[in-house]
Amino acid sequence: MNLKKIRTEQGLSIRKLSEISKVPVRTIEDIERFDRCKVDTAIKLADALNVTLDTLCRSEKE
Repeated sequence: MNLKKIRTEQGLSIRKLSEISKVPVRTIEDIERFDRCKVDTAIKLADALNVTLDTLCRSEKE
């Protein structure tokens, strides 16, 4: 998952991304730490970051 990379490239704090996406701060922290999340959460985050699910979820190795 590329969440932290995309979030930092866009200059967003976890708190700001939480406000935009309506995903709790703790959830975003857990996703960045454990590198997994539910599909509905990934959709909210991708929409908030204005990226595709593929960009958000697929590693560069794949």
